[in-house]
Amino acid sequence: MFEKLFLLVKNNAKEAVIDNPVIAAKDRDAVIIEASSSIIEVLKNQMESGKLNDLIKFFRYSGIYGAALTSSMVNRFANKLNKFYGVNPEDAQATSLQLIPGVMDQLVTQTRSGKEDFALGTMLSNLNGNRADLSPLVNQLMVA
Repeated sequence: MFEKLFLLVKNNAKEAVIDNPVIAAKDRDAVIIEASSSIIEVLKNQMESGKLNDLIKFFRYSGIYGAALTSSMVNRFANKLNKFYGVNPEDAQATSLQLIPGVMDQLVTQTRSGKEDFALGTMLSNLNGNRADLSPLVNQLMVA
């Protein structure tokens, strides 16, 4: 699942990262990895802080519940760009806004499509380190 997320980010990174003059050519692959990890970290944090139901709502009704979660991802990625790659805060925020929301829209769409790699239960199980199969719980909460 994480590899598929990386590819999703990479496929959306042309303007925001690859063609962006504020991102050094030598850092572009690492920046794409940072974007992917920012998304994963925020999703994991939601789970670890007991907000599984909110996370499921995000994937069911992303327009309503997506703003705060996506904003957290944007900010986390922008902070990494600034701290680790020397991108000034304004450019880091602009780059992050150019990349993360589009990736999340596509991730939600793929999750809703039911493809196994991005099925919500599978994805959440992967996020928790496969310590438990969350598919039955997710299915129950999706119906509720």
